Amino acid sequence: MLRVFLHSWPLLLGLMLLMVGNGLQGTLLGVRGPIEGFSTFQMSLIMAAYFLGFLGGSRATPELIRRVGHVRVFAALGSLISAVLILYPSIANPWAWAVLRVLIGFCFSGVYVTTESWLNNSATNETRGQTLSLYMIVQMVGIIAAQGLLVLGDPSGFILFIVPSVLVSVSFAPILLSVSPTPAFDMTKPMSLRELFHNSPLGCVGSFLLGGVFSAQFGMAAVYATQAGMELAQISIFIAMIYVGALVLQYPIGWLSDRMDRRALVMAVAAMGGVASLVGIWSGSAFTVLLGVAFLMGGAANPLYALLIAHTNDFLEVEDMAAASGGLIFINGLGAIAGPIVTGWLMSTMGPGGYWLFIGLLMLALAAYAAYRTTQRPAPSSHETGSYAPVMPSASPVAVEAAQEYFIDAQDETNIEH
Repeated sequence: MLRVFLHSWPLLLGLMLLMVGNGLQGTLLGVRGPIEGFSTFQMSLIMAAYFLGFLGGSRATPELIRRVGHVRVFAALGSLISAVLILYPSIANPWAWAVLRVLIGFCFSGVYVTTESWLNNSATNETRGQTLSLYMIVQMVGIIAAQGLLVLGDPSGFILFIVPSVLVSVSFAPILLSVSPTPAFDMTKPMSLRELFHNSPLGCVGSFLLGGVFSAQFGMAAVYATQAGMELAQISIFIAMIYVGALVLQYPIGWLSDRMDRRALVMAVAAMGGVASLVGIWSGSAFTVLLGVAFLMGGAANPLYALLIAHTNDFLEVEDMAAASGGLIFINGLGAIAGPIVTGWLMSTMGPGGYWLFIGLLMLALAAYAAYRTTQRPAPSSHETGSYAPVMPSASPVAVEAAQEYFIDAQDETNIEH
């Protein structure tokens, strides 16, 4: 893995700075919105707007790259991100913020597509699994580090909006100055949603439900923490703990994934996250308990995405795996758009506990559906399944297709051995 890091460190450094900038702006808006007098439901619409833009960007960016190339797309979208980050504190209007969130979601999606293209192009069949692991670690470290920056300034001022703008601008330098050549870009055409559902009902239903969970986790955690009366330092620790849990539990879950029926593991992990979330409802303002709940919820929700992709691949032919990624991302994106809106409505109706109720119900619904699916067809034998590859719900189509390529390579090696 050290060799992979030494070869790709400029790209990984740039990606980490992007994640720090994105993670900080997401949390900061959740804190700044109530200061500006925005209601919880207005904040939910603002947060949902990011995922609408992200889904649109993931579908439009490939065509933009084909027309004008990686470098121009990267520079244009990056410039827009820096501008939007400065505009937030200048325009204290919820509808303006929603428009800006659509724009920044679109731009971040496009930037991720571009940078992940470079990263995937630098990987070989032998190093792709390690590259994906490093990429996931970099994402987590970036988001966790972003929460530490939150306490360094006044959220009612301008400086905390300037910091992510600078970080995003600086992130371009190591990426654009990397010795890695500009990659050829060719996205696989996704298979139809009907065909994808026929092959993996759990993969489709799970991706939709998990989209709602992740968007609530990523978009509404700071809004919840503010409404629950946490201080600024507590908010940063609480949100960081969600991603610490994801980082710590990703690999044990991945190890188990390659050694048991993945549907049973989806059921167990989702049930763990669901029960932990229900504990969050009853914990009130007990901060230590909430940290434990955040750790378990984040540790369950984030690895589940990669687990669902691995499960879907278990029932696909090798040549169909890459095509399935587009459908899974689209389904996940639809769930992500709805997540903050429903969460905001519940929090407006029943208070901060609505945050945990929404996540808990979705996780328990996923656990129940996974249990049902175990009764519908037998699990494939372990030598017929591909290897688990870590990939985050926030990954662009490029990273997911890289994970699919890793699955295909692993499947080919398994077939040779048997």
